[in-house]
Amino acid sequence: MAGAGAVAAGGLIGQGRATGAVTGAGQEAAAAGLTGPGQAGSATQSGAVRIAPGDVRYENLLRGNNFRFTGQPDEIRVATSADQVVRAVDEAVRAGRRIAVRSGGHCFENLTATPEVRTLLDLSAMNAVGFDAGRKAFSVQPGATLGQVYRALCSGWGVTIPGGGCPEVGAGGHFAGGGYGPLSRRYGAVVDHLYGVEVIVVGKDGKARTVVATREQDDPNRELWWAHTGGGGGNFGVVTKYWLRSPGSESALPPVPRNMLQHVVFWDWGQLTEEKLGGLVRRFGTWHERNSAPGVPQAGLYGILEVKHQAGGVVMLAVQADADLPGVDAMVTEFVAEVGEGLTPVFELRKTMPWLHRMTWPGTGEPGDVLTRRYKIKAAYLRRSFTPEQLNALWRNLTNAGGAGGSVLLIGYGGQANAVAPGDTAVAQRDVVMKAVYQSIWSEEQEDAANLAWVRALYRDVYADTGGVPVPNEVNDGSYINYADADLADPAWNTSGVSAQRLYYKDNYPRLQRVKARWDPRNVFRHALAIEPG
Repeated sequence: MAGAGAVAAGGLIGQGRATGAVTGAGQEAAAAGLTGPGQAGSATQSGAVRIAPGDVRYENLLRGNNFRFTGQPDEIRVATSADQVVRAVDEAVRAGRRIAVRSGGHCFENLTATPEVRTLLDLSAMNAVGFDAGRKAFSVQPGATLGQVYRALCSGWGVTIPGGGCPEVGAGGHFAGGGYGPLSRRYGAVVDHLYGVEVIVVGKDGKARTVVATREQDDPNRELWWAHTGGGGGNFGVVTKYWLRSPGSESALPPVPRNMLQHVVFWDWGQLTEEKLGGLVRRFGTWHERNSAPGVPQAGLYGILEVKHQAGGVVMLAVQADADLPGVDAMVTEFVAEVGEGLTPVFELRKTMPWLHRMTWPGTGEPGDVLTRRYKIKAAYLRRSFTPEQLNALWRNLTNAGGAGGSVLLIGYGGQANAVAPGDTAVAQRDVVMKAVYQSIWSEEQEDAANLAWVRALYRDVYADTGGVPVPNEVNDGSYINYADADLADPAWNTSGVSAQRLYYKDNYPRLQRVKARWDPRNVFRHALAIEPG
């Protein structure tokens, strides 16, 4: 969640003025029948392009966002249509090749680059965004980045989704894991607006086929839709299309705000003591405890507190909101004053800018340097502010000799996201007020061991009372699958006796296992944190 820290981080409308419009380079290439070394190929004339080691394209397409992980698959298949995905999956299954799927490539953990993966299925060329008049829903292909989604929805229909603030993240994984961002306290998680999915699944016979599943109560495939409302990517099949429509609406999504009001404050670490840092973090938490019920005016505010390691020199608070919300200036002022009580800012800025400009700015939220990007990210949900013991652990680790590239982020959540029952979607955490992120970002491979050791020790210290992980209790509530962390499945780092899957999905896990058993009976789609068949 490096993206969350890089902020410096009404009614429903939209009947589809541009009904049937489609955007996306993948669709343009397919429609033109483009093929050859530089093109992904035509959806109607060929299968997914096969790129093997030695091809000039192989190294260019091999790496995802986290340079710590580089696989060596036998092939990279670049698909531009669902039919091409069916053929590529069929071929891989027949050949006994392990499959991994990538859309935007922003998986925090090594779930697509392990040595067992022999076929890497690249969906980045499947990036169309449009309106499906037949389903009365907006359609998004998995390769579309969030920035492309926001721009297409805004320019075509004046609507948006409550997704994340990192525009290069792919919709494929972001949606499947739940999806959230600056508008989630006001409109809920992305999956709260998910109407349907098109998924390539593999049956007992080993053959791939296309299935459409929707939230309609009489849909026989409804459980497959439900599993994609937070069950995470790479578990059930290959999503080739999402349909989005807000509940209770015939064809709408939330309106895109006109402008974003953003307020950023920096405090110098030099003025902090253990007591002052604890107070700062606690006040951020208690504000969210009081102001995170669905529908309260303050649910329109999205706050992020980033506490860098002492070596980083600063602590940052960022607040984002729809600039047209009634009373927004006063609410932001009160929030900032409460959190920063007793501290003197070294920099403070309030600015209003077009909403789309802020949500699509290139590079926003990207961790590290573009040439050498390595990171480890761990996370947790919070029902309320940290305990005194947890605050002490933060101080110890943020002031120790290691961790110069590390930080802890608290991200405001709750609001409308808490209006949904835990079992209505696969996202079980529906009474939380914050997400916590623990991260370290560095440049060189030789720095891996030190940085991994620091962030792992920090996390284990914060959750020392619950086996080194955020076991649900009065304060903690498990973790978020889109912030994948394989350590949760490692008994060396998780001594709680609670599985990684239970930390992510809580009581929804057995239901997800039943969906897995029905729709992926051969366990074709799997990874280190995968849902196991029931």
